[in-house]
Amino acid sequence: MGQLSALSRLIEELARLPGIGEKTATRLAFFVLRSERSYTDALMAAIRCVKDETRQCSICFSLTERDPCDICDDPRRPSDVICVVEDHADVMAVERVGDFRGRYHVLQGTLSPLDGVGPDQLTLRELEGRLGPEQVREVIVATNPTADGEATALYVAKLLKPHGVRVTRIAHGLPAGADIEYADSVTVGRALEGRREM
Repeated sequence: MGQLSALSRLIEELARLPGIGEKTATRLAFFVLRSERSYTDALMAAIRCVKDETRQCSICFSLTERDPCDICDDPRRPSDVICVVEDHADVMAVERVGDFRGRYHVLQGTLSPLDGVGPDQLTLRELEGRLGPEQVREVIVATNPTADGEATALYVAKLLKPHGVRVTRIAHGLPAGADIEYADSVTVGRALEGRREM
């Protein structure tokens, strides 16, 4: 079998990105090929930079370039309200709304026994550990309205309620089966406003 050409290798690598099929990968590869050298250099530098400089915040487990992240380090953001989300993209979605001024906690997934994901694979112990030091009075559970997201929300409520913390769930302004990161700002904002006691 012969060696792949540079263009074929680029198409193959682009096609590995989520949501990118071979046709879109081909179109992107030809775009890169036709672009100015300065653009491709900037693109390569941005990819290298995000891999080299991005890490997890030691407090909330969101992505950051410095530890703690800007949100955890912001004294204007109260630490007594924590919004619990599945992943880093959900933090960005809630932040786009601009209405939430508390802090976050990224679970890094959801409970999924069929996939072998139990409580120990998520950052639940770390969430529980934040309650006392940060004098948390409310935890807003903003997991996706999927079967795994709902199961995780119930588990979080069961875990935290004995600590005397108010546990609320975002309202279902989001359609069932949808991901928070793809929802528009108005929908996410209404879901946060309409959260309910668990």
